[in-house]
Amino acid sequence: MRFNIPCRNNKKLATVVKAIEANKELQTYWKCANVNAIDRLGYSDHGSVHVKIVANIALKILRMLIEAGVKPSIVTNHKLTNEDAEVVVVLASILHDVGMIVHREGHDEFGLFIAFYLLHDLLKSYSIEERSIIISEVLHAMVLHDSRIKPLTIEAGVVRVADALDMEKGRARIPFTLGKKDIHAVSALAIDEVIIKKGKKKPILIKIVMNNSAGIFQIDNLLKPRIEDSGLQKYITVVAEVKPKERKILKRFEIE
Repeated sequence: MRFNIPCRNNKKLATVVKAIEANKELQTYWKCANVNAIDRLGYSDHGSVHVKIVANIALKILRMLIEAGVKPSIVTNHKLTNEDAEVVVVLASILHDVGMIVHREGHDEFGLFIAFYLLHDLLKSYSIEERSIIISEVLHAMVLHDSRIKPLTIEAGVVRVADALDMEKGRARIPFTLGKKDIHAVSALAIDEVIIKKGKKKPILIKIVMNNSAGIFQIDNLLKPRIEDSGLQKYITVVAEVKPKERKILKRFEIE
């Protein structure tokens, strides 16, 4: 499976990405995660497409923070490198929902056990000591991606925010089509585009373009708490705009 990640000059990340692409077991787990998420629960995608999007967003945010002078926690606390921090956010992103193969409820914790042994294979290129440090940092980021507990690392905060930003162009279309017509589904369908760029007052500006003002619910209830609890709030500005002509998503809503 081709895993499109902009590794740039990070040879460590390029090696890990090759290991991800070659790991048939992990690829099968992504399929199994979607069986539970989509087929059995009627949720949105939690498989390979979702984790690729999250990994790319997380990598972009981390690089922007580093460019702005923010030092990753693995550099501060373990004296490793920015390249290792990139490896951490990519691995945490691609593994954060693997616990869905067990169940949605508790998937954060279930995923830790599955990821622990997968990581030993994906990180064979590292020494035992550095591999152990990276595994620790990846597991920390994974377990806190959807929790109200505040992350202790920059990398975990990045993954937390990146996961919430996979919201554009009808990523919630599956549950909506299956009959979920609540505010969560409607507001998710209102998000057309998520743009991440360099900000003026803060290092990162997240611009969200909506086709319907219902998208405010998605931003206020999903994205805002993730940013507030990420430890990255001082680095991020969010701006939401509604297109001049609003799209009608629902014609009728009934409670029976």
